[in-house]
Formats: sequence, C-alpha cells, structure tokens
Amino acid sequence: MTDQTALFEYLLRLGDNTLVLGHRVSEWCGHAPVLEEDIALANTALDLIGQTQMWLGLAGEVEGAGRSADDLAMLRDVWDFRNLLLVEQPNGDFGQTLMRQCLFDVFHVELLTELTRASDGNIAAIAAKALKEVTYHLDRSSETVIGLGDGTEESHRRMQAALDLLWPYVGEMFTPDAVDDAMHAARIAPDLTALRSRFDIRINDILTEATLTKPDSNFAQSGGKTGFRHTEHLGHMLTQMQWLQRAYPGATW
Repeated sequence: MTDQTALFEYLLRLGDNTLVLGHRVSEWCGHAPVLEEDIALANTALDLIGQTQMWLGLAGEVEGAGRSADDLAMLRDVWDFRNLLLVEQPNGDFGQTLMRQCLFDVFHVELLTELTRASDGNIAAIAAKALKEVTYHLDRSSETVIGLGDGTEESHRRMQAALDLLWPYVGEMFTPDAVDDAMHAARIAPDLTALRSRFDIRINDILTEATLTKPDSNFAQSGGKTGFRHTEHLGHMLTQMQWLQRAYPGATW
C-alpha cells in the first residue's frame, strides 16, 4: 500500500464517519422531543456535514481522479464506505441517539486533538477547525447523557439499555489496521492504543456521573473500515441520502 493510497483511505474514514452520523442526526429534524433539541440536533448535523465536505474534498484531491466531495458522498456504493459501524446504527429513541453521539464525540475529540498535530498541514488545519465544533458536541451530549442517566427511573433504564446496545461497537474505533499503521508511521494519525486510554478515562467519568454501568463485553466490531461488514442500516440510509443524485445523475442546481 502506497502512502497516497493509505492517505486517501484514511481521509475517506474521517469523512464517512461525519457524513453518516450527520445524516443520521439530521433524521431528527422536525421529530425531536422539544424544539430546543430539534434545533440543537440540526446544528450538530450541519457541523458534521460541513466537516465531511472538508475531509472528502481533501480525499478527492489526494486521489487525483477528479472526484469531488459530492461525488465521493453520493456516487459510491455501500461497500465502498469506510465509516465506523457505530455511526450508522439507527437513532432508536432519543436516549439511544444521544448515547451514540456521546460515545463518538469522546472518540472524536481525542482523535481531532491528535490530528491538529499531524505532519500534513491540510489535515491539521481541518482538525483544528472541526475540534472547535466537536468540543461543543461533546459538552452537550455528555451533559444530556448524565442528566438522563441520573434522572428518573425510566430515563435511567433507557440510557442503560442504549449503552448496553452500543458499547460493543466501541472496540472498532481502537482496532488498528494497515492504514492506521501507515498513517501513524507518517506522523499523521495517532497511536490508537494510547488514544483508547484517554477515551476510557473520559468516558468512565461521564458514565460514573450518569450512574450508568459500563458493560463487560468489549469485543471489537471489525469490518467497517474495510467496507465488508456494514449492516443493512447503512444500505437503507444511503438509498435515502443518494436518491436524488442517482435519479438525476449529473444534474446541477
């Protein structure tokens, strides 16, 4: 694997994570429990899609095949996506959505913090801009998880159920492969083992304050990075997200 091939793959991962999660969160628009949450979730989705534009735009430049960020987002099939399995999981109830967001936000903040020191100046600049937004995302998601976890009996039950459901997907975030190793060797990406230790410290503090019990199971879900084990959830989501572009290929507005 050449350095440029690994870099392209790595950028796809960064962009696909924010694209898929951004679309998932946008599904709450007009359906959130209260107006304030509706607006907050819509803003989070917009932030993530904005980050996608930067990551996939840079990926297109690195690839050098003339594909734009829109091309990479709208014209790839499900098996070509490189997102983490966590971000494509269905919204479920409001508690499940916020637990998914919190788990990813903790990982995202730690990852972007390291990427601001990347040897690649473009990656460092994008990470610095995104980190400002994601820091707010984590503040909000963690506060909500704490409030619901340490709230009523019903809200606590729902948050524990959400944590039990989503925790098995955490391991994939910290399971390196050849692309991660190549990017770490190039001083672009961090050591995922070291990143995991910082993730654990931060998420343990949140879960303790939320009076939630971290599940014992922590197996690594693999395959999201390679595109071979996406669930049916992503295929359904892409059908909705890509319908207009595929129905009217090449159309511009």
